[in-house]
Amino acid sequence: MKTHQLYINGSYVNSSGEEYIDIINPATEEVISRTPRGTEDDVNKAVEAAFKAQKEWELTPNIERGKIVRALGDKIEENRDTFIDLLQEEQGKDYELASGEVDLAIDYFRYMSEWARRIEGEIVPSDRANENILIYKKPIGVVAGIVPWNFPVFILARKVATALVTGCTIVLKPSQQTPNTAMEFTKIVDAMEDIPAGVYNVVTGTGSEIGNALAKHDKVDMVSMTGSIAAGTKVMEAAAQSITKVNLELGGKAPAIVTANADLDVAVESIKISRLANNGQACTNAERVYVHEDVAEDFISKLKQAFQDAKVGNPRENKDADVGPLVSKDRLEEVEKMVQNAIDAGAEIVTGGERASMDKGFFYKPTILTNVKQDMQIIKEEIFGPVIPVMTFSTLDEAIEYGNDTDYGLSSSVYTEDLNEAMKVINELKFGETYVNRENFEAVQGYHAGMRKSGLGGTDGKHGVEDFLATQVVYMQYKND
Repeated sequence: MKTHQLYINGSYVNSSGEEYIDIINPATEEVISRTPRGTEDDVNKAVEAAFKAQKEWELTPNIERGKIVRALGDKIEENRDTFIDLLQEEQGKDYELASGEVDLAIDYFRYMSEWARRIEGEIVPSDRANENILIYKKPIGVVAGIVPWNFPVFILARKVATALVTGCTIVLKPSQQTPNTAMEFTKIVDAMEDIPAGVYNVVTGTGSEIGNALAKHDKVDMVSMTGSIAAGTKVMEAAAQSITKVNLELGGKAPAIVTANADLDVAVESIKISRLANNGQACTNAERVYVHEDVAEDFISKLKQAFQDAKVGNPRENKDADVGPLVSKDRLEEVEKMVQNAIDAGAEIVTGGERASMDKGFFYKPTILTNVKQDMQIIKEEIFGPVIPVMTFSTLDEAIEYGNDTDYGLSSSVYTEDLNEAMKVINELKFGETYVNRENFEAVQGYHAGMRKSGLGGTDGKHGVEDFLATQVVYMQYKND
């Protein structure tokens, strides 16, 4: 069993604390590794190293930073199978999604490397004679990157690639549940001689200890965190102590609207993917369906068959498995509790509604619930499991009102062959992303950002790069002899 160390200032080091956290394979319930339960002292050392390294890294020509970022993606590709296996082992992804996540991380490093020559400032007119106003874009400084357990490779790429190409240094905190892929990536960084010591650092431990210590540190310039609303609230509270910028993605409650003019086969297949991807544990997962009453019976029948066809199994033993385990016993029990609460409130089970019959692991059957109401917990709160509640509507205005009735605002989708319906939904839904006649999943060149309690700032594309940059305005007077 592997026991990891922290990575600070270009070296593997022991934590100043003596406790460790066991990492559990959610499909077998076996302990597969352990990581140090880091301390605030470890955070201070890592941030100091990042702070000292940032000046040299910022002065490194952009093109050189871009080459390094691309090389990191190439190195992940060289070790692709290792990353896929580790990801399946620690997080329980099916093979297709695990390989897709690793490939997306590779692509992300390569995509971000191309921004090295595209970070631009501006020149704007002055109101004074003999003056130029120059707008510079500079690295924001030291970034604290807090990575969740559900996409530990891809979201690491989001934070690390963007930070490094913009000239920022980073202190990374992997999830305490899925740190093994991050530590494998750290081996790649450690072997690359052209990354100065202190540019990349890793401190493992709990969010309440390490995440909050990073967020409140006065030498951290931005906290980029992906996680729950509760965790994001704690990070904001801690960051407020030093007035530190926060970039937060905090989950979603994505509505899927299926109109009477939808291609039901497209809707069913897309919603199946959007709900069951990562075993229902993604912020962009379809979390609730609103289907027009005229097509509801046919839609539910087709969706039931699609869910029943999904194969549940240990993804490392069965490459054909569509649905693996939930990440932990706590997550499994929370999903069970939410489904039972819905049943107690009058919901009906169409399929699923119970644990899958496996010898070990935290498996739950793909589940469809009907006869749900808008005020039920299952409609209001993020499920984060392979469960979808389905409601009917009679008018499109009603569906849009239901869709917007949430504290979240990350992803949404609509299924219709009527352009007028699609445009109405796009214009009136209040979400950062809306998918039309396709599954919920974003592109690296887009912009992944939410509204309301789904977060602040965003990632991906040009606008994601800008979040890692600070703006400096220079008023330059000159003589005109």
